[in-house]
Amino acid sequence: MSMKERNLNASAIVPAAGRGERLGPGAPKALRTLGGVPMLVHAVRALCRARSIGRVVVVAPPEEVADVRAMLDADRGVEGADVRVVPGGADRQESVRLGLDAVADDSEIVLVHDAARPLVPIGVIESVVAAVAAGADAVVPVLPVTDTVKRVGPADADGAEPVLDTPDRSVLRAVQTPQGFRRAVLEKAHREAGPGAPITDDAGLVELAGGRVVAVRGHEHAFKVTRPLDLVFAEALLAHRSVADGF
Repeated sequence: MSMKERNLNASAIVPAAGRGERLGPGAPKALRTLGGVPMLVHAVRALCRARSIGRVVVVAPPEEVADVRAMLDADRGVEGADVRVVPGGADRQESVRLGLDAVADDSEIVLVHDAARPLVPIGVIESVVAAVAAGADAVVPVLPVTDTVKRVGPADADGAEPVLDTPDRSVLRAVQTPQGFRRAVLEKAHREAGPGAPITDDAGLVELAGGRVVAVRGHEHAFKVTRPLDLVFAEALLAHRSVADGF
C-alpha cells in the first residue's frame, strides 16, 4: 500500500520506556523478542499497516533511542511509514505526554498502544479510530470478564486477604489497547492530571477530566505480554499465524 492510499488522519503513540520487571531480568520488555523480532517491532508493524494511522511515535528508554531508531529503520515491515522515536520520561504518564509532543500537527485523533500487545489485529485499531471519529472523547477496546472477580481488603498478619464482595461480572470488562482519543481531550487530561496521577491508563485520565469514554469490542489476540507464560502463548499464536499466512 502506498502512502498516498492511506487516510492520514491519526497518529499513534507507543510508550516503550518501561523495564517490565514481571517478565524477568534482561532487556526492556518492549525489546524482548517474539519469533526472533522484538515485540515493539511487531506492535509498530501492526499500527503502520492500519490505513487510518499516518504517524507512529515510539517513546523509548533515553539510552536506547538511537538503537531503537536504527532497528525500526532497518525493518522492512515498517519501511516507508512515518515512524518517529523520542526519549521517554520517568513513568508511563510522562512518556505519553512526551509522545504527544511528537505526533503529526494535523492529527486530531491520537491512539496510545502498549508495545507489550504485539499481536493486536488491524481491525481493532481501525474500530477504535472510527469510534473516535464518530464523536467519542475516548475509546477503549474491551473483552468480557470471564472469571469471577472478588474485591478484597488488606492482607492480615498471615498474608490472607479477606473477601469483601463479589462484583457482577456482567458489567465488567477487561481493557486492552490501542486506546483512542480526540487529541485535544487527551492533551487537556494530561495537563489537568499533573504528574503521578493514580491511574493505570490514559482513558483513566480522561475519566478524571470528565470526558466521555466508550468501549468497542477488543480481540483475544491483543492480550498483554506481562509474564513469561504470556510470551509462550504469543510465540504459539505467532507461529500459527505464520502457518495460516503461508510463511
